[in-house]
Amino acid sequence: MDLVKVLQQLHEELENLDAAIHSLERLQQTTRRRGRREDWLAEIRKPAHSARKRKIVFKPQEAG
Repeated sequence: MDLVKVLQQLHEELENLDAAIHSLERLQQTTRRRGRREDWLAEIRKPAHSARKRKIVFKPQEAG
């Protein structure tokens, strides 16, 4: 068992948990407002570029 590797993984998990907690606290503090969303909330809800699906349209080839 490599303790350095385990510690590194735990630190990464701690950073992820801190980020999740921070995001949830910010969501709790926001109230419904009229108008545009806050920038950070819009960024969270944007799908990642790789997650977007593209429609592929097949054009039938003309005979002849």
